[in-house]
Amino acid sequence: MAATPNPPSYEQARDELASVVASLEAGGHTLEESLRLWERGEELSAVCQTWLDAARERVSSADEQAGVGPTE
Repeated sequence: MAATPNPPSYEQARDELASVVASLEAGGHTLEESLRLWERGEELSAVCQTWLDAARERVSSADEQAGVGPTE
């Protein structure tokens, strides 16, 4: 799938991912449809992880500037 110019927000990606998971769990898809849904789920998971990594970095940076220890 081609990269979109404006990736979804974390919330949009999370909500669509939840919908994809629910659809897969409900079943009734052909193998091809299931694979397409799985691939979309993987893409959305990566988007969410990117957002979470960026948020973690921002918090760590803010903590460093404030002189606070690691948050892990």
